[in-house]
Amino acid sequence: MDSNWSSDAILAGSARDWRKRLQKADDDWPEAVREAWVALSSGNSLSLEQGLKLYAEPDLAAIGELASMVKNSRFGTHVFFNSNVHINQTNICVLACKFCAFRRGRNSKDAYAKDIETYLAEIGHFADHVDEVHSVGGLHPDWGIEHYEELFSTVNIAYPHIHIKALTAVEIQHISRLSDISIETCLMRLKKAGLSSLPGGGAEILDDKIREVICRGKESSEEYLEIHRLAHRIGIPSNCTMLFATIESREQRLAHMISLRELQRETSGFQCFVPYPFLPDDSRLPDAQLATGVETLRTIAISRLMLDNIPHIKAYRMNLGDSLAELALSYGADDLDGTVHQESIMHLAGSVTPLDVDRNILGKIIENTGAIAVQRNTIYTSFSIFVNEDPPSLRRLQMVS
Repeated sequence: MDSNWSSDAILAGSARDWRKRLQKADDDWPEAVREAWVALSSGNSLSLEQGLKLYAEPDLAAIGELASMVKNSRFGTHVFFNSNVHINQTNICVLACKFCAFRRGRNSKDAYAKDIETYLAEIGHFADHVDEVHSVGGLHPDWGIEHYEELFSTVNIAYPHIHIKALTAVEIQHISRLSDISIETCLMRLKKAGLSSLPGGGAEILDDKIREVICRGKESSEEYLEIHRLAHRIGIPSNCTMLFATIESREQRLAHMISLRELQRETSGFQCFVPYPFLPDDSRLPDAQLATGVETLRTIAISRLMLDNIPHIKAYRMNLGDSLAELALSYGADDLDGTVHQESIMHLAGSVTPLDVDRNILGKIIENTGAIAVQRNTIYTSFSIFVNEDPPSLRRLQMVS
């Protein structure tokens, strides 16, 4: 472990003094990158105009260097992952978002809605190896607050060591409406039942003109932000996301980031930002831009620079694939998500990322970049330096907190 870093330093990666640890700007950097460095090192956030300059700057390597510098000033050479499993409770959804290859109508031959016993049994297959279950799904027309209270409380009793990260903002909104209760009441009851954090999914692009085209009927941009605001106020942390390369402009991507940054200034409740490109699939969005690997790396790097108050940037390997996710760790990302074990949404959308990945493989991906692999819990409050050993049966965790 770096001599200048302790577990406390990892935990304090969001502290303001990360700016003081920024290295000097490279004399060869282009003006847009140097301008970004000056702003960040002076305690300022980047403007939308500065973000557009970075998107237009041909020297991607320089942008990546600055993003990596910011990441290193927060966390040194540490990169995070966790042991988790994704379980989608249902693919039945009352909406039909154009970009979604996951949802099914109630009468579709491959529609499913897992009852609580089935859900619990599924967790049981992985319970000895994970400390988080990540659950999102469709907007089931019949499942109100009582169903999810019973689900979460049952999981919490059976597997108290497993953190429940579940339900996107639109799912929370749907449950509250179906149950005729306020969003805040819905969140408080779910928290009491065992819900511990929210994923960030469903943000797509926080621009209502874009949402009207790609996800008509979902929550508005302000509703997404308000649901996360309320969650943060009652002590439920969350992640936030951005699905890019559908039909949005770069300016709309940057405005999306700034909206998240402004809410973070108010609540400090966002743990991690997860930018991921739209994958070509069989959904009904033929006019999607799609993103090259270069555009994806640029967006990840710029998100690190724009979101100066959200500590973690995730290279979501379920979407990016292992190779691009590994490369993203040199463009400002500091987190790989986790072992996942099973996943439907991204794979139905076209992902070919393998699911038979254990901690050794994740550790190797991280070490390939010259970084130190750190296993974390869901909410980034417990950390262990991960040590790959040969043979794998002897691998261990060296505890640092």
